[in-house]
Amino acid sequence: MTHTDKSALRTLLTVRRALIDPAGHGFHRSSRRGRRAPGLSQHQVDQLLHRTPGTYRRLESGAWPRPDTGFLRDVAMLFALDEQEWVSLCRYAGIGDPPGPLTARSGKEVPGVWQEAVDGMTHPAYITDASWELVTYNDEFSRLFPGRRVPTNTLRWMLLEPQGRAMLIDWENSWAPLVVPQLRAALAARPDDEVLRRIERDVQADPQCAPIWESGAARIHPDGDARPLRHAVDGPGWVTMCAAQPMAAPGARLIVLLFRPGERHAQAHAPVLRAP
Repeated sequence: MTHTDKSALRTLLTVRRALIDPAGHGFHRSSRRGRRAPGLSQHQVDQLLHRTPGTYRRLESGAWPRPDTGFLRDVAMLFALDEQEWVSLCRYAGIGDPPGPLTARSGKEVPGVWQEAVDGMTHPAYITDASWELVTYNDEFSRLFPGRRVPTNTLRWMLLEPQGRAMLIDWENSWAPLVVPQLRAALAARPDDEVLRRIERDVQADPQCAPIWESGAARIHPDGDARPLRHAVDGPGWVTMCAAQPMAAPGARLIVLLFRPGERHAQAHAPVLRAP
């Protein structure tokens, strides 16, 4: 059950509201004497968002339990919040995580420092954006593929491309039934993503993928899964996937692949980690 954090909500909104120049929205500073608070007034926010007077004040004061998500999105866009601030706004307002990304471009880029981070990993590692397009990867990841020809979209590669089906050993049982649900989950979060929609159409038209799509399984991420893989250099083996998300890019994924050649029983099973 979520609750409103009135203090954090008020601080976030007042700070960001103070950064918005009223003149940029056609308002003129009052000529009356006295100090005026910087930024838009609460009434001006209502005017800009075509809401009745007092609507925004209820939000900023925390007097509106579980506010309308459409209004929250309008406020976030007006105040030019980034994705992390958008998440915070929704949580502080008491609705929990937001129903989707703030803008269509969110999840499509990650901070440049991630390149150095990925390059510094000893295991194969890569980052995909929210559409599963490959953003960056390290040298060990490219070694996985014949001729180091990495895929442009890892979801399409796993489900539809011949090279993917050849490299992903036991594709029909160990891979496809666990990857197709991830496409469903991605579309649920980003229903207007045209890249994902094209993959969906191709999956539904594919005779091997279509029955899996219709079955509607529930797996949404590969974190901790171990599956058979044919490495272009090191031969067949098993890969364990560690999945995480760059916080600045909702929907993007960092995947680290722990590959061990040979039979599965040769792979040690690591215990669950817990804080002491």
